[in-house]
Amino acid sequence: MRLLWQLVAVGLVSFGGSALVGAVRWNVPLTLLLGLATAAFSLFVYAWVVRRTERRTPVEVAVEGAGAAFGRGLLIGLGMFGAVIVNIALLGGYEVRGPGSLAGASALFGFMAAAVVVEELIFRGILFRIVEQRLGTWVSLALTGWLFGAAHLFNPNATLWTSIAIAVEAGFMLAAAYAATRNLWVPIGVHFGWNFAQGGIFSASVSGKDAPQGLLDGVTSGPLLLSGGEFGPEASAYSVLAGVVVTVVFLWLAKRRGTIVPRRRRPAATLAG
Repeated sequence: MRLLWQLVAVGLVSFGGSALVGAVRWNVPLTLLLGLATAAFSLFVYAWVVRRTERRTPVEVAVEGAGAAFGRGLLIGLGMFGAVIVNIALLGGYEVRGPGSLAGASALFGFMAAAVVVEELIFRGILFRIVEQRLGTWVSLALTGWLFGAAHLFNPNATLWTSIAIAVEAGFMLAAAYAATRNLWVPIGVHFGWNFAQGGIFSASVSGKDAPQGLLDGVTSGPLLLSGGEFGPEASAYSVLAGVVVTVVFLWLAKRRGTIVPRRRRPAATLAG
């Protein structure tokens, strides 16, 4: 029941925020403002409903240390996508034609903030965390990772391959980031850095969706496994490889820190004497 209440609460905020952002049609100040407001309100609602349904302090979204944790995640996300786009460019799959649009990047900043925070709260803060309590880290990572990929199957230009790529490079990786750090600020930072680098800096399609031009006037081309095709670089084999490498690192950290949750075992039945 608590899972349902948390999903409904965060989902309602997400739906309302998305509707408002969509209604302003990439108006720069409004998209930036509404996106940031949706992100902040979603975090507030998540913390409130966790307190009410679980009777505990939601330490995974604690304000103390949030800036440093988010910053670490942001650098990882930016670095990951930077490495991916450099490799694509070296093989001729990405070209910068000139400067882009600061206004477009600003609008994308707000839009990405809302989308990333809501997705992390739902998939890692609620689904992964609660499933993990019952079935353990490994099962929860697999289930929620594939679910995250499947949720992107309805995006423009999506295929079975793009959903598998999203599951591996993002669904598994972001769950592993939470498992290793036990806070949501690191996966939020990684997710935001990755998404904003794609659209807000390099002007590539993000999960199949076209958006305003980012800081660079860039264009991708070439076969699907190189550039990601019409879906964008997330469908590139380089993105999948980057996601696998970072997932392994996070899971190694989780094991080293002892934060892997084992699967619950039912107590053995006892015979009546």
